[in-house]
Amino acid sequence: MWSRPTLLPTSLVGSYAQPEWLIDRAKLAGRFPPRVRAKELWRVDPVHLKEAQDDATLLAIRAQEEAGLDIITDGEMRRESYSNHFATALDGVDIDNPGTALDRSGHPNPVPRIAGPIQRTRPIGVEDVKFLRAHTDRTIKMTVPGPFTMSQQAQDDYYPDLESAAMAYAAAVNAEIRDLHAAGADIVQIDEPYMQARPEDARAYGLAALEAALDGVTGTTAVHICFGYAAIIHTRPEGYSFLPELAGCSADQISIETAQSGLDLAVLADLADKTIILGVIDLSTPDVETADTVAAPVRRAFSHTSPQKIVIATDCGMKYLPRPSAEGKMRAMSAAASTLRAAL
Repeated sequence: MWSRPTLLPTSLVGSYAQPEWLIDRAKLAGRFPPRVRAKELWRVDPVHLKEAQDDATLLAIRAQEEAGLDIITDGEMRRESYSNHFATALDGVDIDNPGTALDRSGHPNPVPRIAGPIQRTRPIGVEDVKFLRAHTDRTIKMTVPGPFTMSQQAQDDYYPDLESAAMAYAAAVNAEIRDLHAAGADIVQIDEPYMQARPEDARAYGLAALEAALDGVTGTTAVHICFGYAAIIHTRPEGYSFLPELAGCSADQISIETAQSGLDLAVLADLADKTIILGVIDLSTPDVETADTVAAPVRRAFSHTSPQKIVIATDCGMKYLPRPSAEGKMRAMSAAASTLRAAL
């Protein structure tokens, strides 16, 4: 019987590697993450797609458990990207006539077009959480795209400005988080990568939108902020352009990446009151790290925060990795955690 560790639990940020039989991984890798629906990525006939996604989710759950992870996600097996699954399910978005917006690398991308008031008229991930809860006895986490990031990944043809759009998205995210917790999620993580990509707007209204999304939420919450998928965004700055600002937000946990960027962990001192989801797995390479390699940055983090406030994790989602690499990297995290716990 699995027992939850009291120190240094291990977790994915969100996504696991989707099977080749489920999704066309070559097409997935050959483009930026879709903002509108990308049904052409699925290999399975629509009639059988839900069953196939359920089966893939079971594989993702078992892979995490067998690798020894402590906090389990559904691997985001049902998603074409981290954001479009939720963003295109909202009312007020015209997905048949998409708009255009610049991605974080400056290239134009098809995006949802806001044509009316953004509204969440139904739960979007509740059945996914129930499925996950029914198939593991471990701590579970679900992710949702953040309101600021969704506002940046849309063409606004309705609201007077993107700040207004972000606040409308925040109301939808807030309702979703409440329902995800009620359905059994132990942790709900808000993915806000565009806070790093567009820090000035994030300071101007992104933090307010994040707080609105968290308003009144009583369950455990996290915010993930990153430099983009390593398979697509190859260069990394030396540090975050937006991170200390999250110290005062209502989220319990902050998820950051350190492996590929070689981040100076002194930045953790700015987040002393938060649990840190510490990304220590480099997703720019399929090479599997040794346990010692994974443990090294965690040890360095002890100088800036306590072991009781660290979750060992991947830098970002594992969506683009080959499955054998993803499995090996997860095992390396678990082995590193075991070594570190024994020394404390």
